[in-house]
Amino acid sequence: MYVYLNNAATTRVDGRVLYRFSKFFRNLYENPMTSFYSPGAKEVEAEIEKARKEVADLINASRKEIYFTSGGTESDNWAIKGVCLANWERKGEIISTPIEHKAVLSSLETVRKWGFSVKFLHVDRFGMVDPDEVRKLITGRTILISVMHANNEIGTIEPIKEIGEIAREKGVIFHTDAVQTAAHIPIDVEEMNVDLLSMSAHKFYGPKGVGALYIREGVKIEPFMDGGHQERGLRAGTHNVPGIIGMGEAAKIGLSEMDKEMREVLELKNYILERFEKIEGIYINGHPEKRLPGNINISIEGVKAEKMLLYLGLNGIIVSAGPACSAKKKTPSHVLKTIGIPEDLYFNTIRISLGKFNTFEEIEYFLDVFEAGIREFRNKK
Repeated sequence: MYVYLNNAATTRVDGRVLYRFSKFFRNLYENPMTSFYSPGAKEVEAEIEKARKEVADLINASRKEIYFTSGGTESDNWAIKGVCLANWERKGEIISTPIEHKAVLSSLETVRKWGFSVKFLHVDRFGMVDPDEVRKLITGRTILISVMHANNEIGTIEPIKEIGEIAREKGVIFHTDAVQTAAHIPIDVEEMNVDLLSMSAHKFYGPKGVGALYIREGVKIEPFMDGGHQERGLRAGTHNVPGIIGMGEAAKIGLSEMDKEMREVLELKNYILERFEKIEGIYINGHPEKRLPGNINISIEGVKAEKMLLYLGLNGIIVSAGPACSAKKKTPSHVLKTIGIPEDLYFNTIRISLGKFNTFEEIEYFLDVFEAGIREFRNKK
């Protein structure tokens, strides 16, 4: 049996998504930028705008506030660097957290070199930010706050609405990386007071290589890539038409089936946690309640994650020891270090991330193999 439990890294493309975007490889393949003289390109352009509306509906935004990108990394880069470029003369401050995705942290390091300053919020042992500290750190020089909606490793959901209210009150642009949450839990940019929001289609059963940045109307942001005038002059580069159409379909499905997926995934997760409670020396990382429905991050006393991953993999089960973007690095997770887990558990931690295609039968198989692995490794001690 093959069991995929690494849905935080990427997800299987939904068959309905594949069906809808496949024709844009074969038939409707024209460049939408030629729509002023080509009927075929005009049809492609109309389909892109339909997808744009579907993505906007997912987060309660306006169609004209959605800009397509190559994925979450580009969206995060653009949000941070674009705001800095728009405030180049000011060289102000950015507030963020030390547990952000590397796309955000690396972008912050770059703008630091440009002359901007960065302040990091503290997080508690669950990876949670305190909105009161956000208020205290804001000064007249603060130009941007960037706090992820939910952590990609430990699944903790941050108090985005509360932070957004503070940012709005203080007149500071607020960005959130919603790559892990889009189409998985409800997002309302109006209710959350978000100005910039990053998404990636392959995290919610869409194609790889396409994402979006929500930019609230009126927010000053500059493009950070030079080239053509696609995406209303803000994002250069030929449109990834099949990807965009696929993202639109995935967003539409995600919105309509979100409640069902949340309920079913949470049921599987709770069953896993019940079984884990019976195993000595397993510690859950992240917030016990305010976390993603499908995320389980555990540290296992006396068992190295690398050995457990190999053992599970040989039995057809795929989990991870951290984010996919850092999977080949033999360094401790910056998230786990920041939340203060014991050093002897740095390399004993695995992430199990569930998705809508997982079944109870798969979970039973995973648990049986996992428990056998625990016994085998601990008996060798």
